[in-house]
Amino acid sequence: MAYTLYSAIPKKPLNSIFISSPNFIFNTVNKRVPCITPSIFPCIRGYCTWVSAVSSSVAETDEHLLNRHASPGIVAKEYADLNLPEKFSEDVGNLRIRQHVNPLRRGLMIPAEAPNWKEVFEDATLPLMVDIGSGSGRFLMWLAKRNSSSMNYLGLEIRPKLVTRAEYWINELGLKNAHFISTNAMVSFQRLVCTYPGPLMLVSILCPDPHFKKKHHKRRVLQKPLVDSIVNNLAHGGQVFIQSDVLDVALDMRNYFDAVPDKLVHIDSVDPSLPCDGDGWVLNNPMGIRTEREIHAEYEGCKIYRRVYKKVQH
Repeated sequence: MAYTLYSAIPKKPLNSIFISSPNFIFNTVNKRVPCITPSIFPCIRGYCTWVSAVSSSVAETDEHLLNRHASPGIVAKEYADLNLPEKFSEDVGNLRIRQHVNPLRRGLMIPAEAPNWKEVFEDATLPLMVDIGSGSGRFLMWLAKRNSSSMNYLGLEIRPKLVTRAEYWINELGLKNAHFISTNAMVSFQRLVCTYPGPLMLVSILCPDPHFKKKHHKRRVLQKPLVDSIVNNLAHGGQVFIQSDVLDVALDMRNYFDAVPDKLVHIDSVDPSLPCDGDGWVLNNPMGIRTEREIHAEYEGCKIYRRVYKKVQH
C-alpha cells in the first residue's frame, strides 16, 4: 500500500525521530505522535528536506530502521582487535552524554594543568600526536597499540565521561604511550603542548562539532588562536590532519591553515604518493584506520573531506 504526504515542514533536525509502525512515530523520550504514513522523511545529513510526495511500504521502513542502527556494529568490527572490555569503571556510571557542548561556557574556559609527562608516558621524549576532540578514544588507542615504542598519543576531549572511560580502557590494555585529558582544547592546547619534553609531530582535528548556526560558529574548536598555537608548536616536518563530513566546516578549517603558507604546505606538494581529488581533498584516511564518525558518515553515504599539511622551513 502506498501513502502520500503533502507537507510544508520547515527544515529541522530529525536525527532522533523515526517511524516504527504505520500508526505512530516515536521520539527519544518515547512520546507517541499520530502519524499518517509509515515513510521515513527523506533526510540529507540528518536535515529534513521539503516533502512533496512520500511513498513507502512498511517493509521498506523496517529495513531502513535496521540499517540505521547497523553502523555501531561496523565500528565494533573495525576496532575488534583492540578487544575493549564492555564493562566500565564505577566512576563512569551511565555513559549517556551530551552530543553538543558549548565550549564557551564559563566553567570550560579554565585551562587544564599540564601533567607530569614522565608519569603519564613511559618515554616522554618520544614524538607526540595530539588528537583534538578524541571522542571515545578508540582511534588513538588503535594507533598507540601499533606504535607502542615510537610515538606517544594525547587525546583532548571536552566531555569528562568519555575521558574517564578512555583512561579505564588504556589501563586495561596496558598502553604506556596513550593518555587522555578532559579539557577544552581552545584554552588548554598551548599550556599542555609547550611543556611536553619531546617534539610535537602530528595534530589531528577529525569531524569536530559543526555548530551549524552562524551565531554559533564562534563555538567551533578551530579558531585563529588555536591555529597559531598548533603551527608555532609543531616541529619541523610535523603534520596537521583535518577532516569533516560537513563541507562548510572542512572549508572553514582549511581556510585557517591555508592562511599560513609560509609555514604549512599541503601534503600533495611534498608527497605526491598521497592521492587527492581535483579540489585538494585527500581521498583516503592516511592513518591506517577510519575514525568512528568517519565510519558512520560513510555508511550514511556522506563524503569525507580530508586535508593534510606539513610544516616546512623556508
